[in-house]
Parts: sequence; structure tokens; C-alpha cells
Amino acid sequence: MKMASRGSSKSVGAASSRDRSSGNKSGIHINPAHKGEFTRKAKARGEGVQEYANEVLKPGSKASEATKKQANFARNAKKFKH
Repeated sequence: MKMASRGSSKSVGAASSRDRSSGNKSGIHINPAHKGEFTRKAKARGEGVQEYANEVLKPGSKASEATKKQANFARNAKKFKH
């Protein structure tokens, strides 16, 4: 099993200078065009965000990969300390 070299010039998950200068301290950048998209999907089905996220992430769900990623983010974001 190979370990990633420590001299790698590309850092994974690090905030870019653009994110840091805009006041976003977490390093998470959500495309403004996609902001609120998962919430709209949940409300269109008459469900809450967490309820819809649990449904999407169940094995055998036919949701798109993008929706599954949004559901996973919603599940994790619930744990964020605001």
C-alpha cells in the first residue's frame, strides 16, 4: 500500500485563496446556481430535508449520483457547529 507523498503540490480539501478572501472560513464553496437545490427537491416531494436525504441514501435508491452527493452533504451539514 503506497502512501501519498508529502511533497505533493496539490492539497486535498484545502480552501483556495478565493474562498479565504471571501470570508468563507470553512473552505466549503457551494455554487450559487446550486444553492438550495436539494431543499427544493425535498419540498417538491412534501418531505423535510433529512427525511428526503435518508430516502435518497437507502440502498437501491434510483436517485442520481448528484442527488446522492447532495443528500450526503445535507446529512453531514446537520452536524456542523454554527
